[in-house]
Amino acid sequence: MEGLSDQALIQVAHYFSALAEPTRLRILNCLRNKEYNVGDLAEQCACSQANVSRHLSTLAKQGMVIREGRGISVYYRIADPAIYALCDLVCGNVARQLESQVAHLNGINGIKLVTPTQIPTSNGM
Repeated sequence: MEGLSDQALIQVAHYFSALAEPTRLRILNCLRNKEYNVGDLAEQCACSQANVSRHLSTLAKQGMVIREGRGISVYYRIADPAIYALCDLVCGNVARQLESQVAHLNGINGIKLVTPTQIPTSNGM
């Protein structure tokens, strides 16, 4: 960030702000491997279509997703897959922090806690 103007820093803040909402992160995660229309994304994210549309608008405004009309449907896909490198970096950091906190609490309480990465899931995530 060194050498960025105040205006550029404001743009960076807006970009990160778009990522600071769990539903938007779910949408980005859904779009990781394929494109979806609003209805499919709403179903995948367990949200209303109106809510998903609002979040997609924010993500598109920041250049994270691309909108493509096909007939009467509109499909969304990731504009730049590099977004996942950023998300993976942050998620890895958060996972390490949680593991450290759990290890600390296990040492204090003598109770065996597990981290989210240690809990088996049915979808493999």
